[in-house]
Amino acid sequence: RWLRWNLENDGHSVLELPGIAKTDALQLTRAIQRAALAPSIAEAVSWKARVSELLSRGLAARRWIPTEAVDAVLDGRPPTGLLERVRAAGLEATFTKEQLEAVRLLDADVPALVAQTNERVMAAELATCRPFLETIERSPLTEEQSRAVVCFDNRVQVLAAAGSGKTSVMVARAAYAVSRGLVAPDRILLLAFNKAAATELQQRVEKRFGAASIDSTGIRASTFHSFGLSVLGRATGEKPRLARWLDQGDELETVLDIVDDLSDRTMSFRHSWDMYRLLFANTPTKVDEFEADAYDKAAKRSGYATFAGDVVKSHGERLIADFLYLNSISYEYERPYSFDVADAAHSQYRPDFYYPEIDVWHEHWALDRDGRPRADFRNYASDMEWKRRLHVERGTTLIESTWADVVFGDGLARLKDELTRRGLTFDWNPDRHPENPWVRPMEHKDLARIVRTFMAHMKSNSQRAEDVERRLGSDLRDLRGYRSRLFLDVYWPIQAEWDRRLVADRSIDFEDMLAQAADCLEAGRVDMGYDLVMVDEFQDMSRARARLLRGLVSKPGRYLLAVGDDWQAINRFAGADLSVMTDFVSWFGRGQQLALTKTFRCPQTVCDVARAFVSKNPTQFKKPMQSSRLGPGDPINVIQSDDATRALASYLRDLSAAVADGEVLVGPTGTVSVQVLGRYGFERSVVPARIPPNLDVVFRTVHSSKGLESDFVVVPRMTTGTHGFPSNVADDPVLRLAMPAPELYPHAEERRLFYVAMTRARQQVTLITSPRRMSPFVTELLGDPRVSILGATDHPVEVCPKCGRGRVLLRTGRWGPFLGCSSFPSCTYTRSTPRPNARGRPNRAEGPA
Repeated sequence: RWLRWNLENDGHSVLELPGIAKTDALQLTRAIQRAALAPSIAEAVSWKARVSELLSRGLAARRWIPTEAVDAVLDGRPPTGLLERVRAAGLEATFTKEQLEAVRLLDADVPALVAQTNERVMAAELATCRPFLETIERSPLTEEQSRAVVCFDNRVQVLAAAGSGKTSVMVARAAYAVSRGLVAPDRILLLAFNKAAATELQQRVEKRFGAASIDSTGIRASTFHSFGLSVLGRATGEKPRLARWLDQGDELETVLDIVDDLSDRTMSFRHSWDMYRLLFANTPTKVDEFEADAYDKAAKRSGYATFAGDVVKSHGERLIADFLYLNSISYEYERPYSFDVADAAHSQYRPDFYYPEIDVWHEHWALDRDGRPRADFRNYASDMEWKRRLHVERGTTLIESTWADVVFGDGLARLKDELTRRGLTFDWNPDRHPENPWVRPMEHKDLARIVRTFMAHMKSNSQRAEDVERRLGSDLRDLRGYRSRLFLDVYWPIQAEWDRRLVADRSIDFEDMLAQAADCLEAGRVDMGYDLVMVDEFQDMSRARARLLRGLVSKPGRYLLAVGDDWQAINRFAGADLSVMTDFVSWFGRGQQLALTKTFRCPQTVCDVARAFVSKNPTQFKKPMQSSRLGPGDPINVIQSDDATRALASYLRDLSAAVADGEVLVGPTGTVSVQVLGRYGFERSVVPARIPPNLDVVFRTVHSSKGLESDFVVVPRMTTGTHGFPSNVADDPVLRLAMPAPELYPHAEERRLFYVAMTRARQQVTLITSPRRMSPFVTELLGDPRVSILGATDHPVEVCPKCGRGRVLLRTGRWGPFLGCSSFPSCTYTRSTPRPNARGRPNRAEGPA
């Protein structure tokens, strides 16, 4: 009050303000502060009205509030922290209750409020639409299915267990959208991955809509390929034509035809093709990768079988041995050294290879690219020096190679030059038949499949040669080297000829078509006009398909339902990329994730065993799996036999007798259906020619059984090896060059493929395995009490005390039965059986048979 305030301009007084009392000053301060906050308060009140309208409109209409609408409201939210400013100024009492509620809402969790409202909408809609939900499909929809139908968010991802009725969800959702007036029928699109599935969807829609008196005119069910062609036709005015060989399913035959053509034109191409197929395709890219697959009885150790019939100690030695065999080079494996050099620290020296025609010894060192041996090798460097010193002291000739040299470098070429210089003649013969009957070289068709898979990913991901080179030079160092270069030397000419044939034929392939269609949609050159898009088998999405789909639903007011099961992602060979499903939000935006966990197909035992097995991969979604049937069902059976054909015939006879005796549930025809599922098509030969009349038996590959079911499932060749189950052919590491996000979990896709095989069964699963070459998948399952060994002895199944991975099982050797590890030959644990033999003494422990 003692001060005066003057406003002056160029020395002239413009305004004079006398001082005021402190009480008046405080009142003025509050008035000014309130006036300053008034616009923010008004803004908060206005925003609260928008939020309230959003929530009340959803409740009144019984319509799910979509994420898009929530985001629009949140984008207009005024700055938060207003309540703090009001409290700091002590102005709470000066605002109305409504104003303070609006201020508090600014700091509230609005998405949580929307979620609560949506749950109320869901409850009301489920109750009101109950008659519709119980009749739209032949059987009433479950609670999970009904929620997936009513949850009408912009993005909904449904994780569907095998046999859980995902098609019913898609059909019912389309009907719900039309009947509730949410989407017109001609703006609904259902996408499937093959013609049969698309046809079934179209027929189901028309039939179920007709039964419910709902108009289905204009609803389209299509394959991605057919739809992609439509997109290009509308965008460019000229609908392209799919290449004939693709439309007829002859893509592998076309790759092989290209290989034959290139081989006839260029000897170097044929040599590279055969080198990769016969030698490098089965060679790992890590020095300690893959387990032993053979047993040397004389040396009493596990190892790796070669074309010549030897059992060598390492992958690098096998690569060299097979290279020598195919070049008709005579060698002796681990022949004793010419001189007796055993001492207190060393046994008699046996170099890896000896070439008798030129009297040359060859040591292959298990050294990686950093010059280091495996971590479990002890005193390796000192042993190397001792061996080298022996040759110098005794005057014998030694040549050397390393694992890194022969896998990643020019080690085989240098070995050939060295031996040629010393007098050996190399005569490359890729058609030379292996002497070891257990060794099965990679077939031409298998390598063609790897090439086609690589091509599908390259094109789907729009990758070029420079992209591969960049990856090799940065994040894929473990693939950099001769093995990858050899594959790329084969691949680039094949792709070039493939593309040349497309141009000459004036046609297009699947991947280019999808990528170009996606380009058109992303650039806005065409709008197909669908508001509701639903996708079946979403786990099989490629990146090109994902781009196309994202382009379809990118405009506001559009809805995507993606139904799939990551546990059934088994089509990587066709360009599928599981990361599209696991990274759903980054691809398509936020929404809802729901699950269909009840299966109408499998008994609970199959559910439990299959789920436990496939869930070991931590990168996959975790979800329960519950059977709709009462009771657990029969255990999964394991039959041990070295003769799969005989074992299958015996199993079918026993099953036929059980059907005849009324011990098995049968269908209206009085028969039961049996699927014999092979990992490969050539396994068809295990099915006997004569089938009992009360059994309906069909052979399929596991891949072709997808979406099908039968009473009983038999997987006849659960063995180890290149063409075993799991297959080593399917997981060629070179595919990582074309895949942006490769899976690192061992046998990830093979595990899912086995899950698919098991979950085709309505009653029971039976696995046939060889006790000599038991699949690690069977070994793993034997630890589950719901898995039984048919014809097993009284010995309980136990974990192998030596390796900790296999199971101790009853086996037979030269001196009768004994207990041995199921992981043989990678583990050679044995012990005698406790039962006495004919002489009243316990059976002796015997090495692997």
